[in-house]
Amino acid sequence: MAEDEIVLAGEADMLAFGHRLAALARIGDVIALEGGLGAGKTTLARGILEGLGLEEEAPSPSFAIVQPYDIPDVKLPVAHVDLYRLDGPEEAGELALDDYLTDSLLIVEWPDRMGEGAWPDALRFHIAMEPDGARRLTADVPDAWTERWSQI
Repeated sequence: MAEDEIVLAGEADMLAFGHRLAALARIGDVIALEGGLGAGKTTLARGILEGLGLEEEAPSPSFAIVQPYDIPDVKLPVAHVDLYRLDGPEEAGELALDDYLTDSLLIVEWPDRMGEGAWPDALRFHIAMEPDGARRLTADVPDAWTERWSQI
């Protein structure tokens, strides 16, 4: 697994980066988004969804926990997941999130709620806020993404 850092100046850059990720995403991929409240996890997820063709505003799935999107609204099925409200991995088991991997892209906010070792092949981003408002993304790039990552 390789690690890479990217600094994005603002929301528009975060959305544009999401569009680039969308162009490379495949069914069965997990994109895991970590970072504090307000770091930009949902903004990046929205950028991915827009890049996949979603025309309406994607709501944060904080209360629904899982927000599915399907063709024709997006180019490939997506499950956008926000695990913030879960207390631990035992609650996440009831969501059967791995079932989505057979036919969808899985975008997961707060993946740490699943516990250590969840989705070891996920493309993971830790998003940190910089003093000037920029976002620093530290990417853990798994082998499955190595070739695609070079196209980012």
